[in-house]
Amino acid sequence: MEIAVEHVKRVHLVVRGRLDSNHVSGAISPGSTTNPDRESNFPAAANRITQSWIRCLNEYKLDPGACNDPEVVSPAELQERQERLADLQAVAKVEMANLYQQLADSGYAIILTDRDGVLLNYFGDPAFTHAASKTGLLPGALWTERAQGTNGMGTCLFERRPLTVHQDEHYLSRNIGLSCAAAPIFDHEGELVAVLDASGESHLAQQHTLALVSMSVQMIENRVFLHQFRHDYIVRFHNRPEFVGTLSEGAIALSVTGRVLAATRSALFQLGLRCRSEIVGRDITELFNVTFCGLIDSSIKKSFHPVPIFECRNGARFFALMYQPVSNAGIRPTIDAGSASAKSTRPAGVSNTALDALHFGDPAMNANIHMAKRVFERNVAILLQGETGTGKEMFARAVHLSSSRATRPFIAINCASIPEALIESELFGYRSGAFTGASKEGQRGKLLQANGGTLFLDEIGDMPVALQARLLRVLEEREVVPLGSETPVKLDIRLLSATHCDLQKKIGQGEFREDLYYRLQGVTITLPPLRDRADRPALIRHLAAEESDDGSPVELDANLLALLDRQRWPGNVRQLRHLLRTMIALRQSDRLGVHDLPAEYRVHAFDVAALSQIPAATPVIPDLSADVLPHGQLQMPHDQKNTSSSEAAGTSDSDILGAQKLNPLESAERYALLKELAQRDWNLSCVARELNISRNTLYRKLQRLQIKTPDKSLFH
Repeated sequence: MEIAVEHVKRVHLVVRGRLDSNHVSGAISPGSTTNPDRESNFPAAANRITQSWIRCLNEYKLDPGACNDPEVVSPAELQERQERLADLQAVAKVEMANLYQQLADSGYAIILTDRDGVLLNYFGDPAFTHAASKTGLLPGALWTERAQGTNGMGTCLFERRPLTVHQDEHYLSRNIGLSCAAAPIFDHEGELVAVLDASGESHLAQQHTLALVSMSVQMIENRVFLHQFRHDYIVRFHNRPEFVGTLSEGAIALSVTGRVLAATRSALFQLGLRCRSEIVGRDITELFNVTFCGLIDSSIKKSFHPVPIFECRNGARFFALMYQPVSNAGIRPTIDAGSASAKSTRPAGVSNTALDALHFGDPAMNANIHMAKRVFERNVAILLQGETGTGKEMFARAVHLSSSRATRPFIAINCASIPEALIESELFGYRSGAFTGASKEGQRGKLLQANGGTLFLDEIGDMPVALQARLLRVLEEREVVPLGSETPVKLDIRLLSATHCDLQKKIGQGEFREDLYYRLQGVTITLPPLRDRADRPALIRHLAAEESDDGSPVELDANLLALLDRQRWPGNVRQLRHLLRTMIALRQSDRLGVHDLPAEYRVHAFDVAALSQIPAATPVIPDLSADVLPHGQLQMPHDQKNTSSSEAAGTSDSDILGAQKLNPLESAERYALLKELAQRDWNLSCVARELNISRNTLYRKLQRLQIKTPDKSLFH
């Protein structure tokens, strides 16, 4: 009671300008007193709290000591207001639950009000229930400044910016036990539509609480924007590629003609624009050095990895992705912009979802894509298996982008790359002070970051056994309890996992839980290794087109394509992509040939000079059962040649069988070198000079390629 009386006196003194406004934020504790005779050193309106108090007393005629019951709208009106913001509430509830989890056990409630200050939703900490009932923090209560005096939600509505109102900064004495952090939520037209607030009984004004609230607001605004414009084209961009798809990205909605319909606040900020009128109605070519169809085509060619674009005004570089309108089935497919490169490498009749963009004619991949489409929307877990480099993460991301969750988070975590001591906190998160060295703000785990979207667990076979039990429980109950917390948070995720291991073998060895395996393996999709794919030529051309991102299309000549097609590719698609990227970066023209191969590939594949001696009618990759006779004569296949000719060539059955064990690139090198040796009558010095290598290098080649030097007397 004494504190309330002192607070009322203090409010009147501040408004009258007799108390230094810097003391407004000083908390009043039991037994504390204020000095009414102290003269103000600064104007009474020196800060927002003072200005709000002046409004409350002089304009609203509020008594700071009033204890009237809070004004509450009728249930029918509350329902109407909630339905009016149905889209926003659907997104906000997820973020409110995440924010509540981050502040769990801190005595906070998470509150959402509409633009009129009516409390719509409320997530309350059990320890805060009593205080909430006393102060009127309940659905339908009115929390404007006019009704409740200075408070987080009402003052935020008036100021239209994030702020904190801590304890005795509140105007009404009955609210001085509260500490509030509030941030406004704007729509795509810049109109204030709601306020998100975290209120509790904390005795410390924690700035990190306001930062968390502001981050949640930004996430809500982004997701609402993507939902509202899901039937339009959307460009999502950032100046760093890894931030595309995060809360800091910018998003611009475009019409079918490429004109701007709307933009997020982050988009305006990144482009240096002050208001929406500076961007709405403009063509995309007025903003960036890319056409509407060009950006669509680039997004397809890059398999939905961000592509570089440049702002027209000052040349600033960004990384962007274009998303197609959501169809009636709720799927956001990729776009066919008429790209010649895309059409030339994709089978006719294939539609253009992100999954379809991975199909180039291989039956196994076609079956995989068809299966993924059928099961993922039914919330069936997918387990991807395949060798390293076969594109498991790319396939998982394509599944996500082809689903109704394309605009939601896609969170990937490599279970093999995180130290065992940290993987639990990475997955489940932790609250402040959960362990030594923990961040004081706590951390949202990957599971919570994926809430509402897709979680991809790569290399799941390398997850520690002890952690597998916790993951199984999370997947069964669809809720997570962060480290150091006792409050579970509900999860809404779609799950994909991947491994190159034999999980059945690991189960037999006791290294992987069988029950977790059957929870992850709703359906198993095996990605074929590159050497077994029937679509290698089309895939090679497609990857070459993807890697030539400077606007100059790159062609592969027939010899190079044939050579690349016959390689075994132990590193699979990843190895092929890296090789093509290197060749394109170092190319001298836009037509790549064998001479464009990096030096290490030329040494281990075949000599370019020797290959150039092969007549055009001669197959580039010969039958391994054929050898070369002196003077350039081709020996007959093994089943047709006689013993004497074999001896004359200096070969034997064991030599040929050994040669058959070589990979296609080594076989091509062996063939070319034999032909060169035959044309030079097996004069090793002459051949070494012709190939611009030393005799020692030539001897090593002969040994590695299992070529025996024949007896020269047989030639004469």
